[in-house]
Amino acid sequence: MTDPELNTEVAHSARVWNYLLGGKDNFAADREAAEYALALMPELVQSARANREFLGRAVRHLAGEAGIRQFLDIGTGLPTADNTHEVAQAVAPESRVVYVDNDPMVLVHARALLTSTPQGATDYIDADLRDPAAILSAAARTLDFERPVAIILSGIVNFLIDDAEATAVVRRLVGAVPAGSYLVLSHPTTEVNGPAVEKSMKQWNESGAAPITARTRDEIAAYFTGLELLEPGVVTCSAWRPDPAHPGITDKVSEFAGVGRKVT
Repeated sequence: MTDPELNTEVAHSARVWNYLLGGKDNFAADREAAEYALALMPELVQSARANREFLGRAVRHLAGEAGIRQFLDIGTGLPTADNTHEVAQAVAPESRVVYVDNDPMVLVHARALLTSTPQGATDYIDADLRDPAAILSAAARTLDFERPVAIILSGIVNFLIDDAEATAVVRRLVGAVPAGSYLVLSHPTTEVNGPAVEKSMKQWNESGAAPITARTRDEIAAYFTGLELLEPGVVTCSAWRPDPAHPGITDKVSEFAGVGRKVT
């Protein structure tokens, strides 16, 4: 597949997120978009970091207590601290992780930095969430879809504006993995800091970047239909099983998250 053109004049979510997380892999347009959003919504940095902390806790639980050894991380973004393979392989070195994104800058960094333990494996797929068939086909080079897989959709389904398309994509991915697999999903909402989120999203959508949408807790919970939702359910991501020894961000943030297990 030909890499998409790198456009540094328009903000890209992976690079904006990188800036919010304190990274250096971003351009002026990304920093401008992030700073404008922060002026409207100062808690955006907390949301970004709380979402990252949630992902780490979820992966740690799945690789540990749940015994999952395969992870499909779609919309991974730029490599930063505590990437999925690092967290999973710290618990279980034999873990196999496939990353998916469609930004050429992410592709370059992923190939350079997302290296596996000798016992496990990592791979990177240049693909779009809107094409789950292509993702699943390419991921099958590294993952065994006869065995449980954790599908990670962290801050990515919000780029599927159409509700029916978003639901169909999630259903297609979950339908491709066997019982015992998991869905890890986080998504922005207007149910926390609503007015600021709405203004920030309006600015983002008018900037020329890929448009995004927020959804309610009930709409986000619907992605887990047919799955066994792990406690505490769909909650602001800072409240999903916080570690008492390392609480991280404890304030409510405008991202809901949940983890569900496929039973049948």
